[in-house]
Parts: sequence; structure tokens; C-alpha cells
Amino acid sequence: MNQGLARTLVEAHEPALDHGKELEVHHDRDLQTVLSNARKRVAPLWPLESFVAVNPFLGLSGERFEIACQTLSRVAGASMLMPREQYRAWIAEGRISSEDLEQALSLSRAVEGAPQTLEALHAALADTPSYQSAVFQTVADLCDGGTEGESNRRVLEDISKWCAAYWDDGQSAWQMPWRHLPLYQAWRATAAIDRTADLTGLRGFRGVIATLPEDPVAAIDCVIDALGLSEAALGGYLHRALGSVGGWAAYARYLGWRSELDGQEDGTVTELLAIRLAWDYALFTLQSEHSRAAWKAALGAMDQASTAPAVDQDRVIDALLQGAFDAAYRRGLLAKLNANSDAREAAGRMAVQAAFCIDVRSEVYRRALESVTPRAQTIGFAGFFGFPIEYVSMGQSSGPAQCPVLLNPKFVVKEGIADEDESTEILGLRLLRRRASKAWKSFKSSAVSSFVYVETAGLAFAGKLIGDATGLTRPVTHPSADGLDEEVLKRIVPVVEEGTLGVRKTGIPQADRVALAEGALRGMSLTKDFARLVLLTGHGSTMVNNAHAAGYDCGACGGHPGDANARIAAEVLNDPEVRSALRFRGITIPNDTWFVGCLHDTTTDEITIFDRDSIPESHAGDVEQAESWLAEASRLARRERAATLNVGAGDVDKSIARRTRDWSQVRPEWGLARNAAFIAARRERTRGIDLEGRAFLHDYDCTADEGWKVLELIMTAPMVVASWINLQYYGSAVNREAFGSGNKTLHNVVGTLGVLEGNGGDLRVGLPSQAVHDGSRLFHEPVRLNVLIEAPTAQIDSILEKHDNVRELVSNGWIHLLAIGEEGQVELRDPSEGHWIAVG
Repeated sequence: MNQGLARTLVEAHEPALDHGKELEVHHDRDLQTVLSNARKRVAPLWPLESFVAVNPFLGLSGERFEIACQTLSRVAGASMLMPREQYRAWIAEGRISSEDLEQALSLSRAVEGAPQTLEALHAALADTPSYQSAVFQTVADLCDGGTEGESNRRVLEDISKWCAAYWDDGQSAWQMPWRHLPLYQAWRATAAIDRTADLTGLRGFRGVIATLPEDPVAAIDCVIDALGLSEAALGGYLHRALGSVGGWAAYARYLGWRSELDGQEDGTVTELLAIRLAWDYALFTLQSEHSRAAWKAALGAMDQASTAPAVDQDRVIDALLQGAFDAAYRRGLLAKLNANSDAREAAGRMAVQAAFCIDVRSEVYRRALESVTPRAQTIGFAGFFGFPIEYVSMGQSSGPAQCPVLLNPKFVVKEGIADEDESTEILGLRLLRRRASKAWKSFKSSAVSSFVYVETAGLAFAGKLIGDATGLTRPVTHPSADGLDEEVLKRIVPVVEEGTLGVRKTGIPQADRVALAEGALRGMSLTKDFARLVLLTGHGSTMVNNAHAAGYDCGACGGHPGDANARIAAEVLNDPEVRSALRFRGITIPNDTWFVGCLHDTTTDEITIFDRDSIPESHAGDVEQAESWLAEASRLARRERAATLNVGAGDVDKSIARRTRDWSQVRPEWGLARNAAFIAARRERTRGIDLEGRAFLHDYDCTADEGWKVLELIMTAPMVVASWINLQYYGSAVNREAFGSGNKTLHNVVGTLGVLEGNGGDLRVGLPSQAVHDGSRLFHEPVRLNVLIEAPTAQIDSILEKHDNVRELVSNGWIHLLAIGEEGQVELRDPSEGHWIAVG
């Protein structure tokens, strides 16, 4: 450490700083490794247009769940467990039984500080919890004596307004002039002329910032030395610093995530961290001797917490109680599965097969359809149907990635018109309306004409305002329309044939079509006994005025509706050349089998069948019969869901439809709330069971899985994605302030990237309160995901050994892994010991 610099900072309250001279520090610290570890602690946040569920504890998955609870409490003072009173209430109500407590004890005995007997646990429950407080603090925390004071607000507001302007994606009419510079350099250039800090009492701020190096890593290095942080405490301090601007750090991590998928390095999180540490450096330099003395004491506490962290006994007990609540749900689930051990599907060829996304909302619809007719077989598979595409709409040069966020799209598929002669005219119409809309928006929001617009056009919108407010009209056009009428939209089709879009190649080559088709069919265990009609059903949602609308669409399609993937998959599987090649790979699709792309609207439970003109006349009767069954299934599914939405007993169909047009509706549907299980097994294991819309269902037949490739794919992709969804809902339920996005009635969209709660503060992550709470109670019960896989335990263990990220989820207790044996017996994998225990 530069001792002269440290002495200067401590002795001078308002030092005369040389604005042209940068600070220099010389040491052998491996700072890149430290920064890499800090970056990994942050979970990414996808922007609103492609908002998908993310595990908020992603950076802690290398620790046991019980240990992570203590880590997060020490670093950020945030609880990732329910209040003790809630667990006591569940025990008193009989929701958690002694059997559940015993099972949780057996799975937690290896954790330091965990009670070893049921008697010891009950004795601990009688005590009032005395949780340890957060140990790691920033300089801003010390200046305020906590995390809610003036200094923290000042730092957060400055960084938040800066990030919102820098990353704005088209919402603001006037963009900031420094966007061409890297984040930290742009902020530093602005800080040199921004007098806000001086005017609000922090005199000398600009001079302090001017002494920091232009390179963000060098700046961080200087601040670390200036603050006197030890090597031991550094990781916890950086974690706390990033957590103080957690929403923007999460968005920066998303930008890095995208770059890493492309094989590139990205330092955006590091640059944001440099800005945050620069503020701590300025506060330390300019604040009073008392604050510096408090910081010295805080350094000692952080060192001690880093080298010999004390066990938070009460956090350990609460984590054990959470394990008991998880076990209570698991006990009921296994009872249902065991009672259904003799269930069998109808014999003979099915009249229709319908493949749905593994989304928990599909469980309700699948059960409804199967109850309507025994001649329908439903199948569960990831909703992108194994086709990782970038889908480009007409008039655009690029499009969204329609695949899980763990993947990069491999193919570019563009929109076209069924009748090519009309394509130029329709493209021109879309571009014209798009330009007109942009010009009108510019007129409304410009500095001068905005006032003229309000004064002259206000009354003209009275009728629309009344219609929208009463639900008679939609406040906005459906996004897929993009300037086109409904009749024109029906003629738009995805173009699978190879072509170009500028210099980019589009379409899917024939050889790749065969591989994709085989992967999809084997992935959904559909390699024989094909029905005459196979419905590949993606899903999306219908709602208006909802910033998090993408979160209700298909997560497997990157937060977009899955109709494009379903239609493309159907076209490829109907291709005679593809079918011919599949026969040489052991999959024979009968000549009279026809695949159809569909869309399940999860808000209304309506099913739309696409590309009707391409369906052979010979299948007209099959389609008509299927539509009749689907209509009845939709009616049943709507009624089941209506009960959870407090929809009256009147005309449910109209009430549900009205919710989709209501711009004041905070909860058009419940999304994936109450998810608690992931089951990869033959459908006969779950057919006929009411799983209450709480289970992700992936069809899997291990007897047809050569080389266990499908099992490996399920455990490394859909299972991981399901765990992300589960833990996002879990976090948003147990701590809505730390891991949720707050009250959506107070949300303001910023930069089209995310939301603020109110007119300032941090970018909010996670789900709105209304997505997990009905106003009087939690609707989503926080249960860690119970994963049941019908496969030999030896094969499951083999895959866990190959994939560290999956093994961590299981071995550290972030999910509960169970195996279903040939005779239906169920075994639970002990996270601490790694062996399997018979349960159920």
C-alpha cells in the first residue's frame, strides 16, 4: 500500500488534489482473479423485452444452501428464508409433520451448527431468534450508520440515473453524448463537469474523482489500497459493494453473459464496480474523522468475519425448517404418484398427440385434454422444440433469440409471406406504418410540440381512454402485429428454406434439419406409434400494460411466444426428405402422420392452429375433431385457473378474456407461481394425477435412451432452467425487497431495460409482489424444486460427475433430486453424503 497516500487521506478533510495527477499503487495482488470471483457472485438480469427467470442465488450455488443463507446475511443483511413465525405456524397447522422434520434433520446433520436430534430442534424453536447482523459494509454504509441513509441514497441515485441514461435502449428522445466511451470512462468524463455532488454538500468530489486512473481495474486497485482492505476481506466487501447497486450490476452481468456465450470477455461489471468504489473513495476522502474511525473498526470486523466466520445458529435452524417444508410438499407428491402406480394409457393408435412445453401451466391443460378423450396423448418437451433460432420479422435486420438463455441461436429464420407476390407490398406497408409511428412518437415527446399535442389532441382521445379504461378496447396493439392487420398476419410464415438477409445466411440447411428433427423426437421420446395428427404447441400470453409481460411467455424461447419454433419444427418434420433420412436413423414416421404448429395462450387457455392451408385435405376431419376436444379442454382449464384468480362464477370465458384487455390488471394470470416439482418420466407415471399446476413435466423413456444422451440433455438444460425459475419465485416470495421487484403499481419503466419502483432507486430484479402474493397471503409457496427422474441412480450419478454446475445444484441442496426405479420405487439423493435413500 502507498503509505503516504493513506496518511494524506486520513489527515486532510478537504485535500488540495492535483486534478492532472493520477494515483499509483504498486503490489502483487492478483486483482483479475478477485474481480472475476466478484463478477460471478452476480446473477444476470435480462431486459424487459426478453425477461426470463433467473436464479438470484446463482453466484452462491458453490456453497451449501444452509451456508449460503449465512453468507448472504453477513454480506448484505438479506434473509433468503421465511420468518421463523411462519415455520412455527406451518408446524402448528400440521403442514410440517414430525416425519418432515426428521427427514430435514437427516439431510442437514453434516452442516455445522445444525441440531442433531428432534428434541434439540424443538428446544431451539422455543427460543426467540437472534440473527447475526451484516458484517460487510461499504463506506457509504458507515457514513449513514446503516444502509438506508443519505450517503447510500446519494450514491445509488447518481449511479442509477447514470446507468439508465448510458444503457437507454430507445426510450429517451435525447441520448447522452458519452455512450461511445466505455462505462467507467464515460462516467468519469461526466463527473469532471457535474457539480451535483458539490451542490448537495460533498465539496471536492470532482477533484477526488479526477485523481483516479482512467483504467477501471487500476482505479479499483487504488481504492482498495486507499481504504486499507485486506486480502481476506476483499471478496466480501466487493460482493457488498456490487449488491448496493444490485439491479444495475445484474444488468451489467447480463451484458457480460451474452458476450461470454459468443466466446468474448466483457468487463462491464468491473467498470460498474469501479464507479461504485470511486464513490466510496470520495466519501472516505471527504468525510469526517469520526467516519474514518468507524471505517477502521469496520475493517477489523470484516477481517474477522472473513478468516473465522461465526456460525449463525438461528439461520441454520431456519434453513432446516425450510428443508422440512420442502419435505412436506414432497411427501404429498409421492403419495399421489404411488397411488397412481397402475395408470396406463389407452391401447391402440392415438387419434391425436399434442406436445406442450414443460411449463407448469401446461400440466393443467394436458390433464384437461386427457380427461376430455382417452384418444389424446400429451407430451412434455422444452417449448423451443430443440430449434435454437434467431427469428427475424419482416422489415428487420435482426431478431430475438428463440432458445433458452443458456444457448446461442444456431440458425437465422426470417418471416415471409405465403404468397410471394404480395411480400413487397406487405413489407412496404409495415415499414410505412413503422415510420409513421416513430414520427408520431417523436412529435409527441419533443421539447416544444409535446405541449401543443396535449392541448390540441387531448379531447380527441377521450373516447379511446374511456374504452380502454372499461376494457372495451385494447390499450395497445398486440406486439406481433407491428403495423399489420390481423388478416395480413395470418399470411406471414417462417421461411425455413435457405436464403440471405443482407450478408447473413438464413434458413436451415437440409443436413441440419435432419439432426434437429431427430433430436426433437428423441428428446420427447416420440420415436414410434405416431398419431395421424401431431400438434406441436408452443405457448405465449396475452396481456396489456404489463412491463413484465415477457416473463409470462416461453422461457425456453428466450422470453418470447413459442409459435415460431413450433411452426418451424412442424415444417421440418413434414419434409419428405427429412423423413426419409430419419428412417436410416431408426425413426419411421408414417406417411399419414402430419405435424401442425400451434400456440397455447396461457392467459386465456385458447389453442391456435397455424398454417391451415398446408394441412392435407385428408386430415380435415382429424383437425375438426381435435378442435372440438381442444375447445372443451380449454373450457375446463379456464375454470380451474379462474378459481385461483378470484374470477366470479358467472361467464368465466368472458371474464378471463376481459382481463387480457384490462390495462389496470396487475395479475392477468399467475404465470409459473407455485411451481415445486420437475418430473422426467413416462407419462403413465403422472397421467390422471392432479398435480395442481405445480409440476414441470418432461416426457422421458429411459429404456429408449441409447447412451443416456437424452438423460444428460434433460439434466443439463431443462432441469437447470426449471431450477432457475423455481429459485426466482422462491426468492421473490421469501424476500420481496431483496430478490423481487416490489409493487408493480409503482413501477416505472426505465430505458426499456427494466423497472424502478417509484421515480428512483435501483433497477429492480425478480418478480413483482403481485406475481407471488394475492394481497392477503402468499400464493407462491416457497419450496425448493423436487426433481424426479425415471432412470437408474448409477446413470444419474455419472452425469452429475461430468457437470460441475449441475452437481452443485444437487450436492449443495439447491434442488432435491429423486430417482424413480423400474418398479416405481423412489429414492432421494442425500446432498451431504451423495448416497441414495429410499423414500415414499
